[in-house]
Amino acid sequence: MTVTQAPLKLLLVDDQDLIRESLHIVLGMDPDIEVVGLAENGHVAVKLSEEVQPDVVLMDIHMPIMDGVEATRQIKATWPHIRVIILTTFQEIGYVVDALSAGAEGYLLKAIHPKDLATGIKWVHQGGTLIPHDIAKMLVQQARDGGSGASTEDKEESNIRTETYGLSERELQVLHSIADGLNNREIAEKLFLSEGTVKNYISNIYSKMDVRDRVQASKKAHDEGIL
Repeated sequence: MTVTQAPLKLLLVDDQDLIRESLHIVLGMDPDIEVVGLAENGHVAVKLSEEVQPDVVLMDIHMPIMDGVEATRQIKATWPHIRVIILTTFQEIGYVVDALSAGAEGYLLKAIHPKDLATGIKWVHQGGTLIPHDIAKMLVQQARDGGSGASTEDKEESNIRTETYGLSERELQVLHSIADGLNNREIAEKLFLSEGTVKNYISNIYSKMDVRDRVQASKKAHDEGIL
């Protein structure tokens, strides 16, 4: 008697309706994949992860309300068996580091061919990790570059300061930009983010640091040696 294996359960997360629906159609045609949910931001993704218990989450990074890195962190902390693949248009190394640090098992660019995407999802579901060769080379290069420059003591002190308020690497970059006097548009251009994403990060920074505005955030960061 032949035992038919159940298709893997996939949750699609992207703030753009067109991309969500397109992925749903393309990936839903694969008999080994069942799309069990669609989410337009990280907050909804976390909620649906609890409700539908997907095997794999295909996660965008830049979304309103909660971004993909934070959503990945929350999902992996609560349901470590759920595997997460970041799917994004961005290839900046900072996003890769943030996503992998949050627990993602894969990181792919949206330019990938649909067949390769489906294959990658199955690979991660089976326990593999997925990082494109060019991005892996960038990670290795950054690790080498990180070996020089700041001393271990400096790095440890910086980590302690940052952990005081639970600021992520990206939030710290935005905080630096705020302290430099940049406006939201300038920060977005500098860090290759949308202005909406910058606003979300700034809101998170205010909340974590218990401040009301840019001036208070900059002063507190300087006074406490975060910057």
